[in-house]
Amino acid sequence: MTVHASHGTPVYFTADVRAIEAAAAAAPNPPQLMERAGLAAAELARDVAGGTGKPVLILAGPGNNGGDAFVVARHLKQWYFKVTVVFSGDEKKLSADAAAALGAWRAAGGRNADALPVRQEWGLVVDGVFGIGLEREVTGPYAGWIEAANGSGATVLAIDVPSGLQSDTGRVLGCAVRAHHTVTFIGLKPGLLTLDGPDHCGDVHLRTLDLDAQALRPARGYLMDEGVLAGLLEPRRRNTHKGDYGSVGIVGGAPGMVGAALLAGRAALKLGAGRVYIGLLAREPMPVDPDQPELMIRGVEELFKLGHLNSLAVGPGLGQAPDAAYFLEAALGTPLPLVVDADALNLIAADEGLSTRLRERKAASVLTPHPAEAARLLGVSPREVQDDRVRAATKLAAGRNSLVALKGGGSICAEPDGTWHINTSGNPGMASAGMGDVLTGMVAALIAQGATPQNALRAAVYLHGAAADRAVDGGAGPVGLTATETIEAARTLLNRQSAKKSQI
Repeated sequence: MTVHASHGTPVYFTADVRAIEAAAAAAPNPPQLMERAGLAAAELARDVAGGTGKPVLILAGPGNNGGDAFVVARHLKQWYFKVTVVFSGDEKKLSADAAAALGAWRAAGGRNADALPVRQEWGLVVDGVFGIGLEREVTGPYAGWIEAANGSGATVLAIDVPSGLQSDTGRVLGCAVRAHHTVTFIGLKPGLLTLDGPDHCGDVHLRTLDLDAQALRPARGYLMDEGVLAGLLEPRRRNTHKGDYGSVGIVGGAPGMVGAALLAGRAALKLGAGRVYIGLLAREPMPVDPDQPELMIRGVEELFKLGHLNSLAVGPGLGQAPDAAYFLEAALGTPLPLVVDADALNLIAADEGLSTRLRERKAASVLTPHPAEAARLLGVSPREVQDDRVRAATKLAAGRNSLVALKGGGSICAEPDGTWHINTSGNPGMASAGMGDVLTGMVAALIAQGATPQNALRAAVYLHGAAADRAVDGGAGPVGLTATETIEAARTLLNRQSAKKSQI
């Protein structure tokens, strides 16, 4: 999925979009938003249809999304496309704008069919069935329309949001259109970018309709892409030493899980930390990592005696034995910025005392749960987390006084003040062991080098996914992509960004 929008672009819930539309309608000489939206969609439809000469099928639903579709149909007809419009709604129930759009379509010589035509070869299918705010499951004839669009073999363009996709959450409501392109209006929507959205939206194209949405309704959510790397770290001076780039401590590696701590340590080292110490819970710690001898391996007690650490990570391979809880409590008691992952999150979820220690910390805390870990922290089911990922992430950040990255398709980075960002990088190859440990080490490394915890978290989440994308582009996945391979790719991407900055 490619999102054709810039870093920091607002992401709005349905209620916010409705408020923006109402504010625009209340202004002197209000804009004709449906006409603007329909023209924007028609222009993209013309571009993606190309010069095939094949007919265009437009599916017009019973609401304002259908009104947009009538405007698309009118413009395409005026541009000499052969257009077939299917509409089976109740004209008497159309909004004033949608009814006007239908009237203009008919005045241009357009006609509607009330059922899908006999199967034929379409050059383009335009999905204007359901838009934002859909809450009910799609059934009956409209489900048949969606099935026909998905099985048409044609390029599919969705208007505002693929029909059947809940625009606030990305949930599929029974069935949903699988579009190749989605043209969305005013601002981006969370459901396009997270959960099932990326599997249904194709390339996402934002058209603001010439509205200053931020002026009408300041956003709390934003798009996150490679722009998060700009200004993250200062270019390195020649006259420096390892102490200038921070020291990271990692607590974990219980018996049988030492690899998780090593992965976090390797990620921290290769993302630029000057020194990385690993405090292993295993009682007979290995003296050296043979694949990364630069890592300094200690017994976990020794790690807490070091006075020069700049950031601390706890959780990779930690386990849930009593000594794990003991050292987690010790980590929570330090004044260092703290990255918390894996079993450290599970221990906090099960122990109110540890939870209180986390909430009361003065230094920054960064939590990086996957959906099941987030569910334990929130006391809900993983399904409930996934059903509204933004709400889960923001609730967790506020409730634990922490920065949160809710991992998964379209990872959500949330802050305690309610601000949130959705990441655009990553691919299914990341569903493999050790990926979370690598992210933990990356966040800790960027903090140790002087990035703010907020910027370090966002940058690490983006880099993590972008590194996986780079690895897949190079042929290493998505099937069989490993966490180790993403470390190497992340280092390359971070250095490329640093090189760009040093040339300015």
